[in-house]
Amino acid sequence: MAETYSKRDVELMREAIEEGKKCTSVDTAYNVGAVIASGDKQKIISTGFSRQYPGNTHAEECALLAIANDKEQVPETSVMYTTMEPCSKRLSGNTPCVNRIIESGIRLVYVGVREPPNFVQCTGVEELTKKGVKVVHIAELEAECRKLNEHIVAK
Repeated sequence: MAETYSKRDVELMREAIEEGKKCTSVDTAYNVGAVIASGDKQKIISTGFSRQYPGNTHAEECALLAIANDKEQVPETSVMYTTMEPCSKRLSGNTPCVNRIIESGIRLVYVGVREPPNFVQCTGVEELTKKGVKVVHIAELEAECRKLNEHIVAK
């Protein structure tokens, strides 16, 4: 996982953190925020947060659904920012976010933290990388991203 990012990447991850703060906390799921930005990172195309829509929806899923609900396609050059590593397995049986991202055509994903092993063993970063999606860790915001899930993850 790469570690190189810009001031603008930090700003967009902070937007994802703000999305994550909109979540209603539950003991059985993480609070995650996501932002999809244009390839030049100047425009936010959509946002999402965990459980924004009915059906135990995930943040990345909601950000992608917001684009689909507007009857739009995800622009090929889009970039995703997510406060937690996209899921590779879902206990609900729903499509994992990794698959959704790959299918969307997004080729660059910034993450705040790796998914802790509280519910499943996540291999999202590895699966994205295998499929040609570059994953960048924004290390300086890791503590803020972890804070979204203090209700589950020990400090």
